[in-house]
Amino acid sequence: MIYLQIAILGLVVAGGTMVALSRKISGQPIIVSVFGLILSLMFMVFQAPDVALSQIVVGAVGLPLMILLAIAKLRRDEQMLRRKRESDSGKERE
Repeated sequence: MIYLQIAILGLVVAGGTMVALSRKISGQPIIVSVFGLILSLMFMVFQAPDVALSQIVVGAVGLPLMILLAIAKLRRDEQMLRRKRESDSGKERE
């Protein structure tokens, strides 16, 4: 059992490092979701199934969904700002 715990802790360290070093915005929600699943597996190994179920809901579903929504809003706001700048520069030329 101790070897399984050490192995899962190694996976948590590797997953946390991947989350911290991920720079590609489109891949971040996927990496965070996988990390949430690894954490829930760790909680199961350490005999905390209630915490594992909560982690699945929050870490593997909720947080990646919020990240995707935030990215979509930022992209939409960026496009609106770009259109406004283009329309303002078009008015100045006339």
